[in-house]
Amino acid sequence: MGGVTAVPVPHSSGRAERTAGAAAAAAAAPGGRRSLAAALFLGAVGAAVVLLASGQTWAEGTAAVGAGSVPLEADGRDVTGLPAALAVVGLAALVAVFAVRRAGRVIVSALLALSGAGAAAAAFLGASDSAALDEKTRQTTGDTAAVIDGLTHTAWPYVTAVAGLLILAAGLLALRYGSSWPAMSARYEREGGAPRGGRPAADPDRPEELWKALDRGEDPTRER
Repeated sequence: MGGVTAVPVPHSSGRAERTAGAAAAAAAAPGGRRSLAAALFLGAVGAAVVLLASGQTWAEGTAAVGAGSVPLEADGRDVTGLPAALAVVGLAALVAVFAVRRAGRVIVSALLALSGAGAAAAAFLGASDSAALDEKTRQTTGDTAAVIDGLTHTAWPYVTAVAGLLILAAGLLALRYGSSWPAMSARYEREGGAPRGGRPAADPDRPEELWKALDRGEDPTRER
């Protein structure tokens, strides 16, 4: 009776690793999509609210003029233009996150987070500011030493600050999960065909292309 020949068992470690990697990617994909949707929502809503709230009345008071008084008010842009400007920067950074990759994405994500943090900080500081109304009082009364009377503040600075924190949250999500998000440029490369400035794809029905196919030993009349 002949010897029994051992049949080598195919190594399954590589297949197992690939399977585990695919499973991990599949498990991570929903989280990546959720973080992407959350960042887009938080960033867009936060920036929109900052821009809206910056145009609302932040502070009110009266200026003494003769025997009477004149009501004065200051909106967010009178108090500080920083939140609105940073909201615009945040919106640009939110879009740019999908146009860059690797280190560029980290930098843009950090800019997005810093824009939100700066907008929130500026709004908090402006919530108790009286400089804008003092300046309006001096312009109204003509008295360079006049200050606003009966100063009150509205809730809009705090709304602006909370909206800035939403932009900050979007930036933090981009820093944490942005590496798994798709890149706009990669999609365009797949769908756009030839790169910008490159030569257009050759038409296989042109006579010169038919001759080239014959030279290569191909049958140009075969259906593609």
